[in-house]
Amino acid sequence: MTTATRKPNDSGVTLKFRLDAVPQVGRGTPVVLQFGGVTDPDGATVRFSADAGLTISGSDTLSLPTARRTSATVTVVSEREGLAYLNVFITQKGAMSAISIPIQTGAAAPALKSSGELKSTPDGENIITMPAK
Repeated sequence: MTTATRKPNDSGVTLKFRLDAVPQVGRGTPVVLQFGGVTDPDGATVRFSADAGLTISGSDTLSLPTARRTSATVTVVSEREGLAYLNVFITQKGAMSAISIPIQTGAAAPALKSSGELKSTPDGENIITMPAK
């Protein structure tokens, strides 16, 4: 499982995840999630959202109990090839963590479209000049 990166001021809840299948267009991909570190007596809440091109099959919310490791599986369906993210928002004691899990479907890698021109500064540093709009 991959451990999600945490920030110093996040919710305090840890998240590990893995994809249980290779994402394919039109097919469900199970994303296994493991949560830990819930210390609030009221527990913690989790909300899921998906980028364009990715849909969540099933519930988009989850409640986490105090002091127990919780596992859940969320199934996502890719509508097209490319990179999309399953976004996981965890709230505990009024603090929130936002974690984006990459879902790469097919071999189509994201490519940035250049709208500027590559130039070098007098110091030899490469920069991209962008037109002002």
